[in-house]
Amino acid sequence: MADAALQLPQSEPGMRSLRVLARLLDYPTEALQGAVDELIEALYVERRLTSALRGDLMSWCQRISEGDLLELQSEYVALFDKGRAHSLLLFEHVHGESRDRGQAMVDLMNEYQEAGFELDARELPDYLPLFLEYLSTRSEAEIGRWLGEIRHILALLAARLEERGADHALVMRALLAMIGAEAEVEAQRETVVGESRDDTPEALDAVWEEEAVRFSAKSDEDCALQSAEGRRLAERKRETQSQPVRIMSPGADAPRVSGR
Repeated sequence: MADAALQLPQSEPGMRSLRVLARLLDYPTEALQGAVDELIEALYVERRLTSALRGDLMSWCQRISEGDLLELQSEYVALFDKGRAHSLLLFEHVHGESRDRGQAMVDLMNEYQEAGFELDARELPDYLPLFLEYLSTRSEAEIGRWLGEIRHILALLAARLEERGADHALVMRALLAMIGAEAEVEAQRETVVGESRDDTPEALDAVWEEEAVRFSAKSDEDCALQSAEGRRLAERKRETQSQPVRIMSPGADAPRVSGR
């Protein structure tokens, strides 16, 4: 994303924290390192998160500021650009490589455009840092609805990233805490512990071999299953419109229980 996006203009309550989290989850750059003080200030002033979580995020900001940029970038690539377990493309966790993912991205793109949100052509619409940028422009009710829809993805990513000891898990924790759903990470713990890593040379080779033979009846079944999951996501979206998930108030030091 453009370095200019690191600037955090004054905005409505609750929005700047999302921009901070988007920056922390994006590829590390010199601009990010130079903006650390601003990010820390935004977290401190807004106080949307618990003091403990704010403290952890601020400490991470300091590590980014003091770290070697090439090492930070290398660690980021190893974490997010190899394998799919930690993918920051939301629909990859819902639709995989099925055709439904394309339609889901078209729908999301239309929602962005209707809201007057201009995309950087370099990023796909379901890229999580970009999605958080979009949410930072929306009302608290809409933020709560969207975070409620993807809470299962956020919980899974948090558990996987914590298993790797990655600071980036703090972003998922923070997003879940905003809607009182941080405890859902524990529900994913057992699943994650039993997973095989998909970023080893052997696993990556297996993926390439599988992609070469995906034109099979089994692939059609997989697509059907992904479509079913997509429909469940749409159903959850409708449900959360009538049962809104609330965003934690500024200054609160404990997450609220969601309305679901």
